[in-house]
Amino acid sequence: MKFLILIFCCFFAACAVSKNPLRKEIKQLQKGKIKDDTSFVYILPFENKKAHLIVQGYFGVFSHKERAALDFKMKRGTNILAVRDGVVTRVKEDGTKGGWSKKYSSQGNNIVIQHSDNSRSGYWHLQKDGALVKVGDTVRQGQIIGLSGKTGYAAIPHLHLIVWKSNSRGWQQIATRFQTSKGIKYLRPWKWYRNKETSFPGVSQPMETTGQ
Repeated sequence: MKFLILIFCCFFAACAVSKNPLRKEIKQLQKGKIKDDTSFVYILPFENKKAHLIVQGYFGVFSHKERAALDFKMKRGTNILAVRDGVVTRVKEDGTKGGWSKKYSSQGNNIVIQHSDNSRSGYWHLQKDGALVKVGDTVRQGQIIGLSGKTGYAAIPHLHLIVWKSNSRGWQQIATRFQTSKGIKYLRPWKWYRNKETSFPGVSQPMETTGQ
């Protein structure tokens, strides 16, 4: 029922779109109008042979109005994979509550990973004690790092994924392209995506990590 209500609200709030200039750039990227794209290609944050629905895309009207983030619908306890190599800089896993109210925002369990180009990826709404890594761990792309949940500001169980990068203007959110079963794509809302059949080092079992 909550999932249907979410769809209803997103549909009728469509007029309340973000005026962030990045939104226009993302639309052009999604349509393939920017040809000289050399940005990093990420993997999807879930295992091979699994498909997940994007329930909210970049600058979505529900809770992403000013956020270049993606929401993947996931059942509680789904394995979450690192989309890129990096070092864990933040872990929160003591949150116990979640729901369709901003009063739960501080409860959102999350993992943040820093990458070699100084960008960071954040994974939100993990279940309590759902982090399988700790601060300082080095992780590999495709490694299982956590378990999805519904902690924090979340109407339904899902994974909230966001990537941001530091530049002269400070930390800026960025759109990311992914390797999917149908090629390299910028993901769109209300579409299902599946990982390309690839061998990831951390899929079968969590990698042994080392502190930095």
